[in-house]
Amino acid sequence: MAAIFKVLGEPARLQVLSLIAAQPAKEACVCQLTEPLGLSQPTVSHHLKVLYEAGLLQKERRGTWIFYRLVPERIEALRNALALPTQTH
Repeated sequence: MAAIFKVLGEPARLQVLSLIAAQPAKEACVCQLTEPLGLSQPTVSHHLKVLYEAGLLQKERRGTWIFYRLVPERIEALRNALALPTQTH
């Protein structure tokens, strides 16, 4: 899990995950992410590759485009890892 948190230490990667989750089809290609992120296409592609290699994204090629979507199990594991018990005083 520490490796995942290291990957997510880059703020742009958290934004990428949020933007993909916010898409109506829950998927996006690099062309849909460059403008909202304010980053170049090669930079966004690099972040997508890192997230994919970390197991947080799935990808599917459609013609010349690659569409990315979240891996639900990995996102749920992150949520669970971040869930802290409530403290009572």
